[in-house]
Amino acid sequence: MGHDQTNSPPQRTEDSRFGLDDGHGASHGGASKHSHGGYATLALGALGVVYGDIGTSPLYALRETVLAATGMGAGGHGGTVDLALNAPIPRGIIIGVLSLILWSLVVVVTLKYVVLLLSADNNGEGGTLTLVALAQRALGRMRGGGVLFLGMAGAALFYGDAVITPAISVLSAVEGIKLVTPALDEYVVSIASGILIALFLVQSRGTEKVANFFGPIMMVWFLTLAGLGIYHISDDLGVFASINPYWGLRFFFDHPGVSLAVLGSVCLAVTGAEALYADMGHFGRGPIRSAWIWLVFPALWLNYLGQGALILSDASAIDNPFYKLAPQGFILPLVIMATIATIIASQAVITGAFSLTRQAVQLGLLPRLEIRHTSEQTSGQIFIPRINAILLIVVLVLVWTFRSSSNLSHAYGISVFGAMVVDSLLAFIVIWKGWRWGLAATIAVIAPFLIIDVAFFAANMLKLCSGGYVPVMMAVVLIVLMWTWVRGTKILFDKTRKTDVPLLELVGMLSKSPPYRVKGMAVFLTSDPETAPASLLHNLKHNKVLHERNVILTVRSADTPRIAEEERVRLSRITDDFWRVDLVYGYMESPNVPKGLAILRKQGFKFDIMSTSFFLSRRSIKASPQSGMPVWQDNLYISLTKSATDATSFFQIPTGRVVEVGTQVTV
Repeated sequence: MGHDQTNSPPQRTEDSRFGLDDGHGASHGGASKHSHGGYATLALGALGVVYGDIGTSPLYALRETVLAATGMGAGGHGGTVDLALNAPIPRGIIIGVLSLILWSLVVVVTLKYVVLLLSADNNGEGGTLTLVALAQRALGRMRGGGVLFLGMAGAALFYGDAVITPAISVLSAVEGIKLVTPALDEYVVSIASGILIALFLVQSRGTEKVANFFGPIMMVWFLTLAGLGIYHISDDLGVFASINPYWGLRFFFDHPGVSLAVLGSVCLAVTGAEALYADMGHFGRGPIRSAWIWLVFPALWLNYLGQGALILSDASAIDNPFYKLAPQGFILPLVIMATIATIIASQAVITGAFSLTRQAVQLGLLPRLEIRHTSEQTSGQIFIPRINAILLIVVLVLVWTFRSSSNLSHAYGISVFGAMVVDSLLAFIVIWKGWRWGLAATIAVIAPFLIIDVAFFAANMLKLCSGGYVPVMMAVVLIVLMWTWVRGTKILFDKTRKTDVPLLELVGMLSKSPPYRVKGMAVFLTSDPETAPASLLHNLKHNKVLHERNVILTVRSADTPRIAEEERVRLSRITDDFWRVDLVYGYMESPNVPKGLAILRKQGFKFDIMSTSFFLSRRSIKASPQSGMPVWQDNLYISLTKSATDATSFFQIPTGRVVEVGTQVTV
């Protein structure tokens, strides 16, 4: 059950902020490492972590889009084109689809994320969490539940991405073995499941060593994409006409019946774009931009052109145009390389889910969860057992339910573009209020991106019944969980505050009528430093003693990613034997109370962990019809509090130095 020191509701302190990062490993590196590695090294590292997801999209994006455009795929909705099997696909469709994919990469990825959003950082960090924090800071007193809800929605949608990406990526890679030997067709799902199980099982060992190879491997992958594309472009040089956006727009006029279905598949080419922004803190704005401009974008474009030329020259290649780019003898090595690339893409999004969860816990959107650090050097290398198990179960359910990347592609776009819509809305607030642009200028910049994002999102909603319900259901469940936790925590805080004793009043009473003193120091953890902690009151009531020195400790979350050591601790004297201490942590840091208190030594405050006792208040919560929440939500909140990990472990306090005091509260 939660303790008094649980992260406080947003209205209580200007330092508290709520928001969520859309992940993809936003905190891979613990501290920002821009200055610790060469520019080229950082750009190479970005290839593995930042571009793993979008780098594997050529496996399925063009195939699904052309099938939707011709009405042959499950994604076709009322297609206007009727094709016989292996009949030539009309040139206008191929050129139009290629143009849409190319210009989606230009507008959504290059202009929106690489150019615009990479310029919106919070102490060098990016991600939806950064936009939420910047938006709340820009709105000041005006900020309300709207920005908080957007943060919740963005986070919830990212979790959908975190389970769909590993499933669709690994499935699409393994499906290539059917071209090597059709006899293995029936084993595709089993092989993919085995790979995914192994991937999730190794998470507890940490990814630091494996991550060192991600960049070079993905560099080879992107060079391979470019090479395969160049190898087949000569099949039909007319594909270069797709550079002209006219053909993309012309497609909508010629085939209005399938336009939305096609948009719903074109979006597969830009999935992973949000990782550009989320990983800015680890690799830096410059290296991420350089990697995209000089390698990733050209490689993707050339590969799509090659696939388009191949389909124009051989319509039968539409069943798997990516693998058919390779000569027959190279298909098996390409399958192996693609599988490795999809594992890297999956690893990045799984790590991002861990990072996002830690931030949600830090900011009070979720109950405390056990967080294990898998690296002594890199704080971003973390493992959350409960999240890992849930992700694995959901991923396997998706693989065995949908059984192919084509079927699963219908579930993909809603979560991705839902999160992108959230980014655009938050960016509007940041640019208008934070950067102080005029309203007209802000609308002129953001409106085109928002219109495109909403169009993609609406197109994907057509797939709601054929798979899109998966991320929608997950998002609804997660938003309800987070909102219940935030609302329940606020109600609990308001209720307990009514019976709380002001700290200064209690200290004054104790100075006039001092109790028996014992040696050592007592640290009382609380979320409200203005009132006397329940653990202090119960200690006085039942034990009738007071330590020589008493510290009222509050652990806070700031709206910045990390806090400098010199700003970590705030110490204020109340009396000679009472002190108030604030420990402040950024939303990408894990609290460590003993280390934080050790900083006090530099300020002349003596601290010895072996003579210090930590007092925590453990609340037992009962449901109440008068709580302000429905009974079902009361019970859900109580279940969440029971699932919370022990505060001693969460704050990394030595177990032998902790004293817990129980109280009962109705909510």
